[in-house]
Amino acid sequence: MTRVFIDGSAGTTGLRIYDRLSERKDVSLIILDDDKRKDNNYRKEALNNCDIAFLCLPDDAAREAITLIDNPNTAIIDTSTAHRTNADWTYGFPEIGDFRSKVANSKRVANPGCHASGFVALVQPLVKAGIIKSDAKLSAFSLTGYSGGGKKMIAEYESEERSPLLDGPRQYALTQQHKHLKEIVAICGLENAPVFCPIVGDFYAGMEVTVPLFQSDINGTVEDIKNLYKSLYNTALLHYDEEEEGGFMSASAFAGCDDMQITVKGNDERILLIARFDNLGKGASGSAIQNMNILMGIDETTGLKLSKEN
Repeated sequence: MTRVFIDGSAGTTGLRIYDRLSERKDVSLIILDDDKRKDNNYRKEALNNCDIAFLCLPDDAAREAITLIDNPNTAIIDTSTAHRTNADWTYGFPEIGDFRSKVANSKRVANPGCHASGFVALVQPLVKAGIIKSDAKLSAFSLTGYSGGGKKMIAEYESEERSPLLDGPRQYALTQQHKHLKEIVAICGLENAPVFCPIVGDFYAGMEVTVPLFQSDINGTVEDIKNLYKSLYNTALLHYDEEEEGGFMSASAFAGCDDMQITVKGNDERILLIARFDNLGKGASGSAIQNMNILMGIDETTGLKLSKEN
């Protein structure tokens, strides 16, 4: 029985991890009472007595949690931004390069950001294959459900007295300083951060990341890109397919699921690279549990919900 502790189980990501794991028979959850979960003495005991700990905390709190751990056998999966570009940590995107084997042998796994997951899945293989140059100046826009903003944003959108401005999509990170840009640049091997336009919409969960390209931006053809994706992404949790909804592609198509769809649209001159998934699934708690399953040496889809099961 694998002992698991969720540090920060009251947050959106932590709650979703808890909901999934509470139904499993192969893990034993260490749960602190409400009056103890912020007490460092109890947290330290739980962190050192578990086999795997999820950190579902703000960055500074995640860094502090690491200082409480002295058990070398405790494996950490950090869902915050704190360690994603730290060379001592493994970036937890198993489908990229040799990260799956690295995750399996790591005690420190940094779970990817939601927007970053889509961008990395689309761009990293193309840079590695030389289809996109490392010094390319790219752009991307990403549509997300409001659950990505955590409890405060969820409360704003679900309030009976909410602002009418929430009825329409809202672009944010207007200073081009979004916290996912550092990992995007580092993991993709880019020399320049992309122009990134995240947009939150009036729907609970779902994400659609799009990277537009001109043919002149790539070394090869649209078919080269499709064939590369098809060769890399053919698993239950990350798959290439060209499904759409009658000329539309909804950002909420994978809400409630833990897999990601990669596809290519557009034409030979103007190309759209698109990733669709749940910002709380493959973009957060789903990928965290996938990484936990890999650490446990079991089927990585265990306890996860796949879109094809709907």
